Amino acid sequence: MSTGSMHFQDWLAACVNNVEAALEKALPGANEVPVELHEAMRYATLGGGKRIRATLVYAAGRAALQQGVAIDSYSHALDKAAAAVELIHAYSLIHDDLPCMDDDVLRRGQPTVHVRFGEATAMLAGDALQPLAFSELAQMPVAPALVVQAVQVLGRVAGSLGMVGGQAIDLASVNQTLTLEQLQFMHRLKTGALIEGSVLLGAIVTGATSETRRALETYGSAIGLAFQIVDDILDVTVDTEGLGKTAGKDADENKPTYVSIMGLEESRDFARKLYEVAIEAIKPLGDSAIRLKELADFIIHRSY
Repeated sequence: MSTGSMHFQDWLAACVNNVEAALEKALPGANEVPVELHEAMRYATLGGGKRIRATLVYAAGRAALQQGVAIDSYSHALDKAAAAVELIHAYSLIHDDLPCMDDDVLRRGQPTVHVRFGEATAMLAGDALQPLAFSELAQMPVAPALVVQAVQVLGRVAGSLGMVGGQAIDLASVNQTLTLEQLQFMHRLKTGALIEGSVLLGAIVTGATSETRRALETYGSAIGLAFQIVDDILDVTVDTEGLGKTAGKDADENKPTYVSIMGLEESRDFARKLYEVAIEAIKPLGDSAIRLKELADFIIHRSY
C-alpha cells in the first residue's frame, strides 16, 4: 500500500478499504453453516466504525520501517495485523453491549448484535471473532519470531491484564467513586491497551528497532488514554444520532468518567496534554511518523 504522498483523508480511506477487504477475506461467508452465527459475525465486523486501531497498525508500520525498505513488501502482513485488531475490537463491542454488560441497543447507528440476532448468538459471535484474530496473526508472512511477538502482544492487551480486565473494573465501578488515578488505570486497560497494542503490532511487523518501539509504545499509551477522554467528552456533548450509539449512557448509569471527575474543560486540557506527550514521543522518527501525527490530530478533534 504505497500511500505516502496521499492527503490524510485519502490515506485514511485507503486504509479503511484495505482492512475491510482483509476482514471480508478472513470472515466465513454469510451462507456458510452455521449461517446465523456467520451472519452475526459479519454484521458486527463489516462496513462500520472508524477503524482507528487498524489505521494505527498501518501508520506505526510505516513509522518503524527501516530506511530504504519499501512498505509494499509488508502490505499483506500489515493487512493481517490490522484485521486482527479490528476482529478483537468487534468482539469486545458485541460483549460490551450485552444486557449483562452495558446493555445497549444501538451501535454504529444500527441495532446491536444481541438485538438483531439474540443474546446467545451474539455471545457466540464474539467468542468466534476472538480466535479468528489470532488465526490472522498466525498467517502473517513475516519471520516466525515476529509472529510469536505479535501473538503475545495481542494476547496481553486483549486479556485480563488489558481490555477484559478494564471492562471488569468498569463493571465493578458503577455507583462507585473513583480517584483520577483509579480511573486512568481502568481506561489504560479497557481502551488504551488495545490502541497501544495496535501501534506495537505495526512496529513488530516491520521490524522496529528497540528504540523506535519504545517511542511508539509511549505514543500508543498516551493517545490510547486521550481517545477515552475524548469519548467521555463526546458522551455529554454529542447526541445519539451523531455518536451512532446511545448518548449520555455513562451519566444515566452513574459510571465514573473523566468529565464526572474532572469537569468538561479540565478533561479537554488533559486530552491535549496527552496529545502533546504522544507527539513529542514520535518526533525522533521524523517524517516517517507523519501518519501517526495526523491520526493523533484526528483522535483529539473527532466529533463522533
